[in-house]
Amino acid sequence: MGYGMSMSMRKPYPSDLTDEQWELVEPVITAWKARHPSVSGHQGKYAMREIVNAILYQNRTGCQWEFLPHDMPPPGTVKYYFYLWRDEGTDQDIHDLLRWQLREKRKRLADPSLVVLDTQSIHVAVGVPATTTGRDAAKRVPGRKRCLAVDVLGLVVAVVVLAASAHENTAGIALLDQVAGQSGSDGPCQSPLTDFSPILL
Repeated sequence: MGYGMSMSMRKPYPSDLTDEQWELVEPVITAWKARHPSVSGHQGKYAMREIVNAILYQNRTGCQWEFLPHDMPPPGTVKYYFYLWRDEGTDQDIHDLLRWQLREKRKRLADPSLVVLDTQSIHVAVGVPATTTGRDAAKRVPGRKRCLAVDVLGLVVAVVVLAASAHENTAGIALLDQVAGQSGSDGPCQSPLTDFSPILL
């Protein structure tokens, strides 16, 4: 997929996709493009690989969109694809695909039979809406609670972000609902959790 400006026109950044990595991601992006054909038939000014590279640069450096390097696609274009892919689940498709492939390389089934749950209460930046935050009474941390479900390889299976005041059981049930949904299990997980030991699904 070589539409528009490409990497060959600039010096590479450490966060850029390698050719091998792009070969894994490109089919997902190509399928997405096929589902979203341009009305005018225009293929776009910027190569999809460069859009992904710009998103990875922002993710790695933590810079604001407006501070993306000038030799990358414009911030407005990058943000457009980032939010569109996030809202449509394309980024989740890529994440799941990469996790499945890595698990298979390690001679494991694509879907894990065991997941480990953990949470961490963290402070939030100034200006974050108070309605989305709370205070973790046990850890005395005001902010949000980030919750992870990982497999035995440490690969992320599910992520949930809640107010820090949310109970551990609430976080665990939300995570297991996501895990069950991804693995195709029937129905949501209803049982409350008493601790965050490894949980067999």
